[in-house]
Amino acid sequence: MVTKEQVEASLTSKLKPIHLEVIDISGGCGASFEVEVVSEQFEGKRLLERHRMVNAALEEEMKEIHALSIKKAQTPQQWKPSQDSATTTQTKDA
Repeated sequence: MVTKEQVEASLTSKLKPIHLEVIDISGGCGASFEVEVVSEQFEGKRLLERHRMVNAALEEEMKEIHALSIKKAQTPQQWKPSQDSATTTQTKDA
């Protein structure tokens, strides 16, 4: 069975992300994961192309993965604004 660590290792080695979050959502029903990937390799690519890159990076793992949900596939420039707004929101709430 594919582990969270295997998914992280494959995405890290192939996409060189500056941010990567892999969450195991299997709940005992097979290998299911949610991922957030922020990589410079996504520059100039449409969302569909980015998702295909993630799937290609996990080609071997996909043979055993039951479900893969790509929550984010962003460039560093796209990711930073959401980080700034999260920080701003936390500051306002405090």
